[in-house]
Amino acid sequence: MQTPREISENRVMHGIAVALLSEDREHLSALQSRLEATQLGRAVFTQAGLPVGPTDEILRQLQESRAEVVIVDVPTQNAERAIRAIELVRATTQIAIFANGEMTQPANIVASMRAGAGEYVDHSAGSEALLEALTRFSTTRSRASGGAGKARVFTFLGAKGGSGCTTTAVNTAVALQKSHGNVVLVDFAPIGHAALHLNLRPQFGVADALQNLHRMDVSLLDGLMTPTDEGLHLLAGPQQPYPTEPTPGELARLFDLLVNHYRFVVVDASSRLDPTTRLLSDLSNAVLVVAQSDVVSLWSAGRIYAFLEEGSGRDRLRVVLSRYKKIPGFTDEDVKHATNCKVLWKIPNAFHTVAPAIDHGKPVVLQEGPEISRSFRGLAATLAEASSNSDGGPDLVFGQERASSKKPAPGRLNLSPMRAGE
Repeated sequence: MQTPREISENRVMHGIAVALLSEDREHLSALQSRLEATQLGRAVFTQAGLPVGPTDEILRQLQESRAEVVIVDVPTQNAERAIRAIELVRATTQIAIFANGEMTQPANIVASMRAGAGEYVDHSAGSEALLEALTRFSTTRSRASGGAGKARVFTFLGAKGGSGCTTTAVNTAVALQKSHGNVVLVDFAPIGHAALHLNLRPQFGVADALQNLHRMDVSLLDGLMTPTDEGLHLLAGPQQPYPTEPTPGELARLFDLLVNHYRFVVVDASSRLDPTTRLLSDLSNAVLVVAQSDVVSLWSAGRIYAFLEEGSGRDRLRVVLSRYKKIPGFTDEDVKHATNCKVLWKIPNAFHTVAPAIDHGKPVVLQEGPEISRSFRGLAATLAEASSNSDGGPDLVFGQERASSKKPAPGRLNLSPMRAGE
């Protein structure tokens, strides 16, 4: 028999729990079909009726269903009862509210939003509009902090090939696992190399997870992982270019699973720049561009910032300088001017130490002596510190940069979003 905790975990792992309320049985049936078609939400409660008062039995059943979202059907005519139902749900629960109705009724749209609906979904738009609304909800929930079991997501992007992105992502993930535990490394590179850095031979990976989202639970998710001796879980990348890109709904669903099962999610996107990269950035708490102190690398980092301008991920961008050597007259302000991003961390140049570690599949962060090992541990500590100090906002934005070989200074980090031009 499952414990209440296991039942709760499995409920979360099966997607967004949605309740459906409508006085029209045909609309209710259509809503349920649209919800099933998204593969992101699942109906946990359906009711052919609306609550009419604060003690209504429907409200009690709604709370007992543990729904995360309730969709209230708003009829074209006589929408007052539906608007009242939205007000009651808002006043008596913490459940997110979507209104479902015709887009040709602006008065109903305004009234629904004023009553407490966070989304207004076009009734005639099919499952696509509902999927977009659920994806936005899942993205916000994935980035939100403060709830137990909600992981922080750190995505590493390479300014150009050979910048050390995978090395940085792998060593940071290992350091987080050693210091905090319950970490997953997700390899979203076009061709996955993280397994080679860890000397692993994965049987499954990201592609398998995306193909099996419709039946995913805790056990299946664990079965797709390849563990290291330190306990780090790897969701491996493809061994050959993946022929298709995940949809926004699939990506949001996958990360919804991951953030509810791990403490930290580290993503290696390497030099990938496509719509998936923008989605990964939007789902992340921090986006770390790994660059070197050369013109081509910094120029490319600036182009990455421009690429992410269409999403919200750019506000979480920071530069990590790899193979760093101090150049007289070249400052962090010069990097910021070239890339529009502040420097978060500097990883010293240690090619003759790192190269053998990669060849042997033993991350250099596991060595105690080298300065570069301390640097990776310091980067991991900075990310973890920003997470623990977060005030609930979705973005992790860090304070003054620190020398790579020093331990992070104690105290609260600046978590206010940085905009271009600061």
